[in-house]
Amino acid sequence: MKKTLGAVALLGATALALAGCAGTSGGGSTEETGAEIRVWLNGTDTPQEARDYLKETFEEENPGNTLVIEEQSWEGLVDKLTTSLSSSDSPDIVEIGNTQSPAFTSVGALLDISDMYETLGGDDLLPGFVEAGSYDGKFYAPPLYSGARVVFADPAFVSEAPATLEDYIAQAKDLAAANPGKSGIYFAGQDWYNALPFIWENGGELAVEDGGEWDAQLSSPESVKGLLQVQDLMTTASVAPKDGDNAEPWTPYCEGAAIQFSAPNWALGLASACETENPPAAPFVYALPGADGGAAQVFAGGSNIGISAKSAHPELAKKALEIILSDEFQTIYGENGLIPAKKSLASTLGDSPEAQAFAEAAGNAKLTPASPNWAEVEAARILEDFFVKIAQGGDVQSLAEEVDQKIEDILNG
Repeated sequence: MKKTLGAVALLGATALALAGCAGTSGGGSTEETGAEIRVWLNGTDTPQEARDYLKETFEEENPGNTLVIEEQSWEGLVDKLTTSLSSSDSPDIVEIGNTQSPAFTSVGALLDISDMYETLGGDDLLPGFVEAGSYDGKFYAPPLYSGARVVFADPAFVSEAPATLEDYIAQAKDLAAANPGKSGIYFAGQDWYNALPFIWENGGELAVEDGGEWDAQLSSPESVKGLLQVQDLMTTASVAPKDGDNAEPWTPYCEGAAIQFSAPNWALGLASACETENPPAAPFVYALPGADGGAAQVFAGGSNIGISAKSAHPELAKKALEIILSDEFQTIYGENGLIPAKKSLASTLGDSPEAQAFAEAAGNAKLTPASPNWAEVEAARILEDFFVKIAQGGDVQSLAEEVDQKIEDILNG
């Protein structure tokens, strides 16, 4: 569920056009017939069972109308959404990566559905995703699903979760030292997603808003403490490429080159069915421990979903959105290993030890700063470059001060 952002150069250029579209969507009502509701879902994360349920339920409850699901690629999605949501041929409902959402809620690309907040789940909705889907006191995009990062370990080496973050670091270093050529924890240089818990658990932040301005925080003493822990792991506990990405961390696990790796919960299936010679056993799974025990604050992957401000059939689109946020639809996500949009449905993940680890991690997950310009920070790959330099042994304090300035230039631009 890692979302690869496309460039966001078009966002600024189309902001006024999108804002001008807000609130001007066509009439439509639940009484109309002959309408086609177009729903964009990204990648293959949403199971076919859920897709079928959405289409069949919508068409049964709204006779004479049809619903069509159009699968989109995550690659280049920001550009495609920017163009499509401002066109007269806009889809009606769109899935948006959670870190991309503020870029669209802030420019009027999505319909204000504040009046649906309680109907869709209210305070039962995952709070971090509600924040990402809201802007200026208005609600635009509820959560669709989440995927919290957990640790996957070869049970031949690890059978018990460490108690604290310090214990986790020590364990990974000991495993690497005792098993030359293997990563005690696979930690590629570009992997900023898995670096975030170390920042957050030490009291640091990526950036905070102060008086209408964004203040980047990676050079704060708290953040630097966490970054030094990341550098320690990257240089002493991991043999992952210092300039590599974390796209498929289960691959070195399956090949026997990594004793542990951290990834979204859906990686369990891939790590449990290695197609390699002499594969490791299905992994032991646990939530990354926090600084003081319990589950650490980890990055929450996943998506929001909203109605286009230019939908020709907004009332029907609302009906479809209600189905998507229904317990029945969301339960299908849970039963397929994705964390549902509602906290009350966490039990749908099951009661296995792995499911318990997923729920524990998700309960303390966080998102990136809710700035309209955050998508541009990701598109510029500033954090990937920053962590590669950390993995290569660079001076953490000076690198953090440099990247803070780059982040502020974008967020306050």
